[in-house]
Amino acid sequence: MALAAAVYPGTFDPLTNGHLDIIRRGAKLFDRLTVAVAVNLEKTPLFTKDERLEMLKAEVEPLANVAVEAFDGLIVEFAQKQGARVILRGIRTFSDFEYEFGMALTNRKLADDVETVFIMPSVEWSYTSSRLVKEAASMGADVSHFIPPRVLTRLTERIPRRQSFPTS
Repeated sequence: MALAAAVYPGTFDPLTNGHLDIIRRGAKLFDRLTVAVAVNLEKTPLFTKDERLEMLKAEVEPLANVAVEAFDGLIVEFAQKQGARVILRGIRTFSDFEYEFGMALTNRKLADDVETVFIMPSVEWSYTSSRLVKEAASMGADVSHFIPPRVLTRLTERIPRRQSFPTS
């Protein structure tokens, strides 16, 4: 039995297969899942808000109960406006848990009618992060295993593969 509605927030810069794993699993758990693309003024994303929205919408299009929207401000306020009582978060590592635990407690204090639910990604995505994908791509690594093909195309347009030069 699925729960009513949830939001899954993140910057998704870029969208990874780990994000998609959480989205697909969340879509099975909730009647309605809104993927909330954060507009964070403290971060300088590689992709614009509109590019991130476009890439996400293309990837989740087959999931009838998943919507994609941008937000700024407090995630609990966005969740309430969406009629969602759950914030869905993925946790890969102990350091993720420590950060997310503090955020969940703060969000509960701000809006006690919104709960945070944590799920772990599938093992094959447990070490994947947008930051590491961008870093590896900037050094010329093949990151095709970590991101969807359409995202890979956009990423390689944005971050050209570095030429390797012989050392001798």
